Amino acid sequence: MVVKPLPWQQSQWRQLTELQDRGRLPDALLISGPRGIGKQPLADALVARTLCRQPGDTACGECHSCRMLAAGYHPDLLSVSPAEKSRQIRIDAIRQVNGFVSQTAQQGGYRVIRIEPAETMNVAASNALLKSLEEPGERTLFVLVADIPSRLLPTIRSRCQHWNLPIPDGARAQSWLGEQLHDGDEARFWLRVAGGLPLLAEELAGADARALRQDLRELFDSLVRGGEPVGEAARLDAQALDRVLWYGIAWLEDLIRLGLSGDAARVRNSDLLPLYRQAVKNARVRDWFRLLDYAREQRRLLASGGNPNPQLVMEAWLVRWSALLRS
Repeated sequence: MVVKPLPWQQSQWRQLTELQDRGRLPDALLISGPRGIGKQPLADALVARTLCRQPGDTACGECHSCRMLAAGYHPDLLSVSPAEKSRQIRIDAIRQVNGFVSQTAQQGGYRVIRIEPAETMNVAASNALLKSLEEPGERTLFVLVADIPSRLLPTIRSRCQHWNLPIPDGARAQSWLGEQLHDGDEARFWLRVAGGLPLLAEELAGADARALRQDLRELFDSLVRGGEPVGEAARLDAQALDRVLWYGIAWLEDLIRLGLSGDAARVRNSDLLPLYRQAVKNARVRDWFRLLDYAREQRRLLASGGNPNPQLVMEAWLVRWSALLRS
């Protein structure tokens, strides 16, 4: 199978491959953009082409190197991500990187190190990586993939060429998503819910994500009608805290847009407009901003490796929602 970038990434792909073919690709790239924009497919395609022994516009998909990569193991590729049940990349993983960089490529081509999400490296791991970034050796490529590059140490960012992916053109994204979902109207709806991020939209349209969204919609409706927040929190899967907070943030942003402008066309979750209108009547916009700040801070703590009690966070958050809806 040939690994290719997504349709809306052709401009970035041409620039990357031209640099690579001219021998001008830097030793370290930082590919960034919000979750769901398509960073992983672009990184996958670049890694595959770098390791391929007969590359064309993309990796050939047929050489021994491509077959090894497709099988899930290539001796000249090291992928680094947080250990299972951890939200951080720790120093032991980066020590493996440093050892890997010191070795000769087994297939006689490039050694590739992929780190994702790069911003989850803790300070010790980041500092340990600096030596390899400064002295990577010949035919070595680092590919760092990050949702929020500002969370990387400035010294790491300064040693990488930064490729920040823009939100794709709506028509291209909708066309691609329509093919994945086999429904143009569904694609239009979910792409708007996802803020124009096509891979996130595809994920949100999946059965599990739809079920969680419906649970949250019913919970929101219950709170608007005076439901008891602690009891409502108990209905939610505590392991889904990050996604629950994501939905809550998106809905609060909708509430704020509606409260400030009164323009329903600016709302992303159009199916929630009746609930939004009721909520807007019950609280001031500045109160929704406070609740939004709380949700963002909890997500930031989760992303930075914090380990809050999910049930307590949800209870505290829903109590705040309830208080505003009843004011």
